[in-house]
Amino acid sequence: MRVAYINTSQVPSTAANSIQVMKVCQALAQVNGPVRLWVPGNEQAPWSALAELYGLETPFEVSWVSALPVWRSYDFAWRAVRQAKAWGAGLIYTRGLQVAAAALLHGLPVILEQHLRVTGFFAPWLFRFFLRSPGKKRLLVITQALRKVLECSYHLGLEPEEIQIAPSGVDLERFSGLPDPAAARQQLGFPERVTAAYAGHFYAGRGMDLLFSLAQRFPEVSFLWMGGKPEDVAAWKVRLDQAGVKNVTLTGFIDNRRLPLYQAAADILLMPYERVISVSGGGNTADICSPIKMFEYLASGRAILSSDLPVLREVLNLANAVLCLPEDLPAWEKALANLLADPALRQCLGEQARKDACQYSWRARAQRALQDFI
Repeated sequence: MRVAYINTSQVPSTAANSIQVMKVCQALAQVNGPVRLWVPGNEQAPWSALAELYGLETPFEVSWVSALPVWRSYDFAWRAVRQAKAWGAGLIYTRGLQVAAAALLHGLPVILEQHLRVTGFFAPWLFRFFLRSPGKKRLLVITQALRKVLECSYHLGLEPEEIQIAPSGVDLERFSGLPDPAAARQQLGFPERVTAAYAGHFYAGRGMDLLFSLAQRFPEVSFLWMGGKPEDVAAWKVRLDQAGVKNVTLTGFIDNRRLPLYQAAADILLMPYERVISVSGGGNTADICSPIKMFEYLASGRAILSSDLPVLREVLNLANAVLCLPEDLPAWEKALANLLADPALRQCLGEQARKDACQYSWRARAQRALQDFI
């Protein structure tokens, strides 16, 4: 069956939603066959550039669709669905409510991924239309917590086979055979010191102030901050210089293809989410999120030091991570000191993390999404 993934994410982009879409497309191509992605815009990018940016191995087609600015994603959704139908798509896969509604109106089966609360002027109506419309459909929600939120607001009323919990995933093969931390640091030219690393954007709610404080309190540790928009990286460089903090390396954005080696250079991987997490599109996701980096951290086989948020407990536990209350700096200091003093504990946590990552491959996720549907 031909699968058309239609989504409003920009491609290419360093945004997490764009990375997730590309990973899902690759997994669908691996388990099903012909896949084509439709995204908005006029600028195209060669496959080689996309593969490098997103860390992709299995090729699939990408089509850019121009749309009338006044109608924004609605015009794009209608045009893309019509193009996908003409292409011979037997299934529309999307994260966009406008796309899901347009596909059902065209009589096409739909798999809709829901990552956030349903907000906005028309979105609640579109979501109800998806839930109540006849036609073959399946709803994927990224966490049990999000399902409860949606159930409370919309009384989903879907059959068991029409809804799945689908956490984010990881390309397991890209994290196999990684060098040990010292060897990875040598390959990358980093100093040979115990290293604690963070990967991701520097948006509000990501715990950057806590990372800054940890770097000040542990001058003997090398801290590796991977990611961030150029303007955010520049601002943090100024702040670190002004404070005299010399043990932080800011790499800027790292292509997903190269990210595993950088994470392998760490002895400890840090995930200091706060109680309110902002995303690029606005809103708070601290109670419903399923961060891609959590699964990449697990697959890296390193000790994880993370905020203890209830939604993260759907994946993390005391066997595969050390968990601290968000924004509790003394607790984080104590936990980090304990990990630094106990290499055996770090190894035990890392081994369990790698084992637990095996159930979260993008490929397995795609297989479950399509099971008994196509």
